[in-house]
This record gives sequence, C-alpha cells and structure tokens, in this order.
Amino acid sequence: MKKIVLPVIAVLIVVAAKAQAPQDKAKVDKLCGCFEVEFKYAETFSPDKNYKFHDREEISGGTELTLPVEVSDKKIVMQHLLVITDSMIIKHWREEWTYENPVIWKYQGDKVWTKQILKPEQVKGKWTQTVWEVSDEPRYQGFSQWVNLDDKIIWQSTTDAPLPRREYSNRSDYNILKRTNRLSINDSGYIHEQDNQKIIRKDGADKLLAEEKGINSYKRLDDKACAAAKYYWEKNKVFWTKVRKTWDDYISTQTTIALKTQVDGKPLNEYLFALAKDYAAKKISDNEIDARIKAEVFKFIGR
Repeated sequence: MKKIVLPVIAVLIVVAAKAQAPQDKAKVDKLCGCFEVEFKYAETFSPDKNYKFHDREEISGGTELTLPVEVSDKKIVMQHLLVITDSMIIKHWREEWTYENPVIWKYQGDKVWTKQILKPEQVKGKWTQTVWEVSDEPRYQGFSQWVNLDDKIIWQSTTDAPLPRREYSNRSDYNILKRTNRLSINDSGYIHEQDNQKIIRKDGADKLLAEEKGINSYKRLDDKACAAAKYYWEKNKVFWTKVRKTWDDYISTQTTIALKTQVDGKPLNEYLFALAKDYAAKKISDNEIDARIKAEVFKFIGR
C-alpha cells in the first residue's frame, strides 16, 4: 500500500504547485480596474532629535485606471493611467507581476541597479512585483507569496528603492527608500500600506534619516468613470509598447544598469511625452519611431 500512496501524494503536490499560479493570478487580477484613489503619507520617527519633520501629504479624490496590457498565466503587465478630466489623461507608472521570477534587479542607490539570480526555492510559490517609472525606466522589485489572513488577501515585501516621485524633485537629504509594501485586497478594492525608512547610504554604510507611514487606498468605481482613459490608451498604446520593448531589450542584455536623472535639464519622461505627441500627430513615421525612441532612452543610459 505504501508504494501506491507515496507516488499519489507526490502527484498531488505537483498538481497543487501548478494550480497555485492561476489561483494567485486571480488575486493579482483584483488590482486591475477603475478606482477612486487617496494617498496619505506622514513621517513618524527620526533618531535625530534635531530632524525637522516634513509636512504630511494627502491627495484625495483622484481617479485612476489600472489596465492589464499583457496577460498570461504567470505574468501580468498593468498600466496605470490618471484621469484628470475626460480630455486630460496622464500616463502614470507601470507594474508587472511575475510568478516564480528568478531574476531580481536590486537598487543600489544613485540610479544604479544590479542583477541578482535567485535560487528556485527562494521564489517558489511567490509573485514578483516590478514597478516602472512613468518613462518605463526601472524603479524597484519585491517578491512574496499571496496569503489569506483574517479574511484578507495580503502580499508583503521589503526592498530598496529610489526616492518616490513625490520627493525626488525637492529633496536630496537621503538616497534610498527602504520600502515595506503591503497590499490588502478587500471587497471594495485594495489598500497599499507602506512602512518606509529614508536611508542615507554612503561608502557601504546605511544611516536612518526618518521613518514614514503611507496609506494608499483604491476604491473600485464603475468602469464608465475611466472610459476616457481606455480611449487614451487605445490611441497611444502602440507608442508605449515600443518604449517598453526598448527597455526590455536593453535590460535583458545587462548585469548592471546605471541611468542619468536628467539630460539638458529634463527627465526622460518629458522627452518621451514630446515624442509620443509627435508620433500621434503623424509627424514621425512608423519606420522612424523605433530608432527615435531608442535614441531618447539611450541618452539616459550610463554616466
């Protein structure tokens, strides 16, 4: 009897492991849709008694579409689009979710990332979230399992990241944001909770500047509220898909990535938005656009 039972158990384990990806994918799918968003941040602690805490930040009442633009059983690419008005849509950040992803790009600070290959046991049953800038350049990655806890569906990971968009234009007193991201899916949408450490990294040593709490809420809306964003994406998806491919092709050949913050006083997204506008107005042909995108992106590669 033992000879029969043990192989059966082994088969059941393999089947369960294979089933986990599509089961968890259903959880990731819940991050897509049309949402009313509210973002809140507050610095909570500093070991330096002379540190001057920055004002709390709160953004409420915005509308954001998270659109799945590439989907398979083990990978979902989501594009975030801000709905300002029906006639003003802004391409926002992008995220990818990949099941049992063996490659992680670790942020080292100062716009440098290094490639790390993980062992299969390190990523078994886990989903990697990759966050990309508005320009589709890299930001950070984290990986963890989705778990059910107290009637909530939760994913949590801690990773080093560049300064957030809300701070990198007006702060230079730290260079690493150690982010603990916690996603909790609920019946009305989801909560993105953050426990962040603002780190000064210098000569291989880390110094804590301040800690911060963030609560970002996503409350699901009727899809009609994001109809304009869907229309915008249909008109512009060819261009941004080409941008994404340009980055993917480059990153796939590298072990270290180093990027410039600005070229001639402007960030990459400004160059790309201008190029997207010209392409939409047919001032740039289909035969030219790939080379033009690559030229803009490669201005920012290297030091």
